[in-house]
Amino acid sequence: MAKRRGREPLKEGEKRKLDKKNFAKLIRVFRYILPYKSTFIFGMVCLFFSSTTLLGFPYFAGKLIDIADGKPWVVVPGKDWIITSIGEVTLILIGILFIQSIFSFFRVYLFALVNERSMADLRQDLFGKILMLPIKFFDNRRVGELISRITSDVSLLQDTFSITLAELFRQMASLIIGTVIIAVIAPKLTLFMICTFPVVVIAALVFGKFIRNLSKSTQDKLAETNVIVEETIHAVNTVKAFTNEIFEINRYTKKVNETVNIALKTAKYRGMLISFIIFALLGALVAIMWYGATLVQNGHMSVGDLMSFVLYTAFIGGSLAGLGEVFSQIQRAIGASERVIEIINETPETRNGVANKEKLKGDIIYDNVTFAYPGRKEIDILKGLNLTIKEGQKIALVGPSGAGKSTIIQLLMRFYNVDSGNIVIDNKTYTEYDLAYYRSNIGIVPQEVMLFGGSIKENIEYAKPGATEEEIKNAAEKANALEFIENFPEKFDTLVGDRGIKLSGGQRQRIAIARAILKDPSILILDEATSALDAESEVLVQEALDKLMEGRTTIMIAHRLSTIRKADNIFVIKNGNIVESGTHEELSTYDKGIYSHLLSLQFQAN
Repeated sequence: MAKRRGREPLKEGEKRKLDKKNFAKLIRVFRYILPYKSTFIFGMVCLFFSSTTLLGFPYFAGKLIDIADGKPWVVVPGKDWIITSIGEVTLILIGILFIQSIFSFFRVYLFALVNERSMADLRQDLFGKILMLPIKFFDNRRVGELISRITSDVSLLQDTFSITLAELFRQMASLIIGTVIIAVIAPKLTLFMICTFPVVVIAALVFGKFIRNLSKSTQDKLAETNVIVEETIHAVNTVKAFTNEIFEINRYTKKVNETVNIALKTAKYRGMLISFIIFALLGALVAIMWYGATLVQNGHMSVGDLMSFVLYTAFIGGSLAGLGEVFSQIQRAIGASERVIEIINETPETRNGVANKEKLKGDIIYDNVTFAYPGRKEIDILKGLNLTIKEGQKIALVGPSGAGKSTIIQLLMRFYNVDSGNIVIDNKTYTEYDLAYYRSNIGIVPQEVMLFGGSIKENIEYAKPGATEEEIKNAAEKANALEFIENFPEKFDTLVGDRGIKLSGGQRQRIAIARAILKDPSILILDEATSALDAESEVLVQEALDKLMEGRTTIMIAHRLSTIRKADNIFVIKNGNIVESGTHEELSTYDKGIYSHLLSLQFQAN
């Protein structure tokens, strides 16, 4: 997996600085908008006009007051364009609101159109990329983390592109254009405002950041209390077995009290902030109005201009206050874009290669294979393994846990690549084959059967999308599954529930066998396929497996040695190498052999 240089992985909601390098990451995700750039540009035009049109409202509102005060509005000096009617100005104000509402509608709709489609493209690319990544990527990631990338991170980016950036442009326009207008209307009052108002706003922003950090501490403490609840309830049997109810209650109470203390501290400072905002901001506004009233009294400006100035000041103040939250949102979006790009930059599985029309025969050779898992490179699981399996042969792998049996299978499935040596399939290195073609020739019936939450039919058909009902029914019949399926009221349309929870272990196992039968693989892997079943289910499953193994190269992993008596060859694995091989009868005669020892242990257990 690609490693972050000099940085720890970002947590959800974590922010990044608004520097050139980090902003470039956000721009990289922005490329998903490029296919819809004409719509986006039109949306930006609507955003510009909706923002600038609304900025005309305070100006005309001031003229309305002036006309009501008996001062006509000279539209163009030296011309006869003079407005003296309150009704005419009122119509202009209504017209401004109407035009602004039209532009706002198209701005919101067009941005939503671009963002829904572009973020859908991003989600599809991200999901597709995740599925194309090698298994070693998933070894170092939690499922919840990957789901968060597709849901929370993309949603955050979606909000940023649809709302936050629009707000940024709108507020910047209000700030810049509004400041220019008031500088023209009342330059003296503007200079007075610049000396007072921004200082108060900046102080409020800094104080607000301090409050947000305290709030985050409260949330962190609350999360710690939730962890205690989750752990205790999950392990309630253990808690009661050790009579530690009081201990857990005290542990929880301590964390809750810590949370309350921080929350009260936060509330104290939040109260101070609110009081500060009410006093300081409104006090600054009073000072501005006082100075403006003085200018009106001295004849340096009209009452209407003062009202326009106050309204513009409110617009500018709102923009300054809103910019803090906008920048905070953009910082979080940069963090989200970094997490998304990290996955997009991952190297996918190599899929190109030879793809024959015919199926593989199933000749398998492990030639001096050495392998260690990517996360534990210092420990070799396989150490120069040599193993030959002929076409159509049924072999079994046995040995203690951690010997390397499952690793042999995972390498065959191309979930990992060998560190040294080679695996040859039908006289070709296994990496020479097209990956989809190669895996289509391998079927597996695992110990832990994973069924999808759809119907029985959909789960069987998963091996061969588009299979006919007759093919699905025949596969179920060969898997000894048809009888119990037909007994369900909805038959093949019966929903299996999340991970097949509505079916018994034997039923799930037979569905998995039916799926393998429908796939019709050249190479079959049976990974402890009957170990978790009761005696009756095991008989039915074993009968189905016998039918499935006919004419295929079969590799069985089994701890229950009674299931592999019929194997053509049994290989005993220990410490990553083959230490014994032969038929059941041959290996049973080795008094000091590992196989005979395992056999005697199971006999004693039975």
